[in-house]
Amino acid sequence: MTHSIILLAAETAGKEGGLFDLDATLPLMAIQFLFLVLILNATFYKPLSKAIDERDEYIRKNQLDARERLSKAEQLAAQYEQELATARRQSQQIIADAQAEAEKVAAEKIAAAQREAQAQREQAAQEIEQQKQEALASLEQQVDSLSQQIMEKLLGKQLVGQR
Repeated sequence: MTHSIILLAAETAGKEGGLFDLDATLPLMAIQFLFLVLILNATFYKPLSKAIDERDEYIRKNQLDARERLSKAEQLAAQYEQELATARRQSQQIIADAQAEAEKVAAEKIAAAQREAQAQREQAAQEIEQQKQEALASLEQQVDSLSQQIMEKLLGKQLVGQR
């Protein structure tokens, strides 16, 4: 159709020879131009502008979603950091409590061992003292017996028996 319009315009331009003849060519060209604009608008510009608008809306929506997700991610990161700090504090407290408990148990065991060692030392000292007393008593008996034998040998049994 455009081709036939161009041919018609060329034929009329060839007859008269002027660029702007004020006959039916100028309104026909204007109508052709408007018709072309309408066709281009209906077939090209509206779908293109619609696609551009949809693309803009899609990008705007994605940017909004991305901002919301970024905000949510930042909140989650902050919450994670806070929970991590709380967990670290709790673990440090648990470690400190366990160390204190271990030190307390160790101190109790050391005190018990010292008491037991002291009791054993005292018992050993008592046993040694008792054995010493028994040894001294035994030695006295032996000394008495030996001195009796010596006196009997020196003085005779009859003199010793009279005493």
